[in-house]
Amino acid sequence: MTRTPPGALPPERARLASVLTELKAGTGLSLAALAAKTTFSKSSWERYLNGKTLPPRQAVQELCRLAGEPEGRCLALWELTESEWSGRAAPATPTQKATPAQKPTPTRGATLTQKSMPTPTQTPAPTQRPAPAETHTPPETEVSPAVGGRGAVMALLASVCAIAAGGLSVALVLLAGQSADPRPSPPPSPSAPAPRCRAAACEGRSPMHMRCGTAPLTLASHRTSTGAHLELRYSEKCEAGWARMWSTRIGDRLELNRADAGRRPHSAEVTDDIAAQSYVFTPMTEARPGTTVRACFRPAAGGSRECFDARV
Repeated sequence: MTRTPPGALPPERARLASVLTELKAGTGLSLAALAAKTTFSKSSWERYLNGKTLPPRQAVQELCRLAGEPEGRCLALWELTESEWSGRAAPATPTQKATPAQKPTPTRGATLTQKSMPTPTQTPAPTQRPAPAETHTPPETEVSPAVGGRGAVMALLASVCAIAAGGLSVALVLLAGQSADPRPSPPPSPSAPAPRCRAAACEGRSPMHMRCGTAPLTLASHRTSTGAHLELRYSEKCEAGWARMWSTRIGDRLELNRADAGRRPHSAEVTDDIAAQSYVFTPMTEARPGTTVRACFRPAAGGSRECFDARV
């Protein structure tokens, strides 16, 4: 993979790096531990997470698996980033006008040969009636009668060789598309790292930093009138819940609280374009079995508040 030129990262690459960084935080793994559990090295993961290098598709899938997140949205974002990285998303440049072909300058030897040969005016060509355009025979069907059988065999052999060469080219392209530093697949990874908090100790803390975001449960989901996606999440190991949103707009706000709590709700706000295309999480609230948690969305456009809840 080539490295990005100096300067700010393009929006697609910055969003992907932000999402991957959040997923890594959810696993609670260091770069060394992440390398030990995947087929990519520590230095590779460092480049993937800071946006210097586009990660392979397999790296995104493995990180989603370790973080317990569905890979669909991350792969869709990876497709957009790969398109921008490879230049396929760039606008097409106008085609230059074709310049008239220049006549080749004959060499000295060629000039002498042309002088020694009779000119076309010395031997007039016999007059022929032009054939209709639709009766032209394709070149591959014109076979000399004297070598008909042999020509067919040679054509068949040429076709077989072309197919074999094409298959070899595809194989080489696939091999070249793999990571520059892949390693053998590791054995099945052990259990996820232990969470750093539980129940009341998780109140107001980040689900990713506290390692509660590994394989959480989705209690409920909601699609807002503005098109934002919302989810209520819960970790059995941490006995805490939180809410997250994506496909949002700058200024959108998400609040979380227990239905029986009188305290001020925890909230998260979309602050920039990168956050608007990434997952934005609220801090956690204690949620033991039987607790009802509620999330409320406040759109930046000033529309009405939309709330939904779920029971643990």
